[in-house]
Amino acid sequence: MANDLLVSFCIIAYNEQKNIVKVFEDVCKQDYPHDKIEIILVNSHSTDRTLEVMKNFAAKNKNDFYNIRVVTNQGHNQASGWNTAIKNAVGDIIIRVDAHASVPENFVSKNVETIKSGEYICGGARPNIIIDSTQWKETLLLAETSMFGSNIASYRRTTNEKKYVNSLFHGAYRREVFEKCGGFNENLGRTEDNELHYRIRKNGYRLCFSPEIISYQNIRSDIWSMIKQKFSNGKWIGLTIAEEPRCLSLFHFIPFVFVLAIIASIALTIFFGISIPLIILLCLYFIADIGMSILAVKNKKFNPTYLALPFIFLVLHLSYGFGTLIGILISPFWHLKLSDEAYKEIQRVKDQVTFNRMR
Repeated sequence: MANDLLVSFCIIAYNEQKNIVKVFEDVCKQDYPHDKIEIILVNSHSTDRTLEVMKNFAAKNKNDFYNIRVVTNQGHNQASGWNTAIKNAVGDIIIRVDAHASVPENFVSKNVETIKSGEYICGGARPNIIIDSTQWKETLLLAETSMFGSNIASYRRTTNEKKYVNSLFHGAYRREVFEKCGGFNENLGRTEDNELHYRIRKNGYRLCFSPEIISYQNIRSDIWSMIKQKFSNGKWIGLTIAEEPRCLSLFHFIPFVFVLAIIASIALTIFFGISIPLIILLCLYFIADIGMSILAVKNKKFNPTYLALPFIFLVLHLSYGFGTLIGILISPFWHLKLSDEAYKEIQRVKDQVTFNRMR
């Protein structure tokens, strides 16, 4: 195994005092030489004990790793947090992992092997998991992992095929990628990955999906958190249309089109007494809804809460679709163009990463 490259393992967290402990345990179990792993921990204005947990981990394990740094996200969103991590990293490879994630023992080594094979950006499957399983959480997990309830992104499910994709989760990047392309667009929330990866592809790089790399993401544990997440995701899709629409795919707009079709059909019924389009739309949707729900529970042990799947799918689709609609409607009042300061921040990431290489 090639183990001569220094890896910066970056984690940002906001109020993750419980979840982040599991990630720390995973990092300590990595089979890649610990003296070749730098850990960058970014606290994003947490109001719980996240910062204290980070400092305790750093103090306890500082002699086991190349370096452990605890830094503060001076911005106010995830994009600024990742930029903070990138600017503080000195590794040849920069890996970003969410605080509520879990990674196997070979996560770092598999990423390094893929990078050493000639790739510049890589990642793998990122299936969803749950903590403290209950019947209801199992149902929410089915909704989140289904293509009907989530999306078709490759990283959401396992595959045996190595391929090049448009986006990755928990990605590993050669340092030079950020030197050339800059950091994350801090004007964006939720879609900052899409925009960065679009910019990376535009600069001639390819994003390699490797079947040998896997990590896991903990899902929201209640329906209201999922609804809030889907609405926010949809809203940022709407706002991103004005910022950089080319970083989005048509699949991002399917719930929005569904919501528009419902609104148009209801309007036809109310104002013109034409109800057939609404009836056809609802019939087609519920046929698909019931069919996908049956496929989701196929070959699984009966769980009475599975009966709620059709309703969960509907609520998630409406949340995402209405979120996109709201995002589009408010976009004229939103700062559509990157401010000069945000442009400078992307450039500062380039300059800082280059400087760290020279140190």
